[in-house]
Amino acid sequence: MSELLAGVDIGGTTVKIGFITKNGDIIEKWEIPTDLTNEGVHIIPDIWASIETKLQTPSFKDASIKGIGVGAPGFVDAHAGIIAEAVNIGWKDIHLAEELEKLANVPVYAENDANIAVLGENWVGAGNQSRNLIAITLGTGVGGGIIANGSILNGANGMAGEIGHIEVLENGYLCNCGKRGCLETITSATGIVRQGMEKVQTNPDSKLAKLFQSEGSITTQHIFELAKQGDQASKEIIDYTADVLGKAMANMSMIINPSNILIGGGVSNAGDYLIDAVTKAFRKHALPRISEVCTIKVCQLGNDAGIIGGAYLVYENNS
Repeated sequence: MSELLAGVDIGGTTVKIGFITKNGDIIEKWEIPTDLTNEGVHIIPDIWASIETKLQTPSFKDASIKGIGVGAPGFVDAHAGIIAEAVNIGWKDIHLAEELEKLANVPVYAENDANIAVLGENWVGAGNQSRNLIAITLGTGVGGGIIANGSILNGANGMAGEIGHIEVLENGYLCNCGKRGCLETITSATGIVRQGMEKVQTNPDSKLAKLFQSEGSITTQHIFELAKQGDQASKEIIDYTADVLGKAMANMSMIINPSNILIGGGVSNAGDYLIDAVTKAFRKHALPRISEVCTIKVCQLGNDAGIIGGAYLVYENNS
């Protein structure tokens, strides 16, 4: 067995780890719990112990790893391999690449978790190895990443691609970041449900309001399903959300002129209904010369994007 690339995706609950080929194929993948005790001091040793244990199994006794690519949440100085701050796991100024390298004796590369997911998706997923690409994840919050001229954009201190905090509504809802009217406050799952609750108050006769009365709560899935069934209140939410997102995408596209925009995260499970609405809004707000070369589609790799993107960091730096 030839040299493998190791990809690691650190989350608040679990750490996903995988052995990947230089073609982006997953040979083996597994998870370990994220040990948050003592400000996450055990996370790095746990990662190496798990990889080392896996390498000692019969399947991998003849294998070696070429390097390890790691994605971590929070603010990451990718060039230095330092996690400046990752609130979810208790890290502050952690020299991730250096510490893991000492244990593993192979090169280690670190990147923000959203960025490695974008790299993975562009390598073997929906991105088709685009040189200019925007990826947006619509989950509890809104994240994403940007590839320009073939490289992930990090910016002066790692904040490039924080798509969720583009201001789209003056004096809008308060965002977790402390600003008001961020894209995240409207187009995240949380933002869509908030809009839904407002419609329940203002449209008590809508199907959405009746569903809330019977269920006691509403989800983005409910809103999309009712919109497909013709519920006017739900359709208005989706149309507004798609318009806000499409306009933000059009404005970003003026800067990097992407060939692909990828949409992922839990909200993207709405599939064609969402993509069609967002594409229509994007075409309305973008210059024709920008929109005619750009395809909007759903991410393909799901939870594997991070480990594949981590492996890509190794591949990119050693090919």
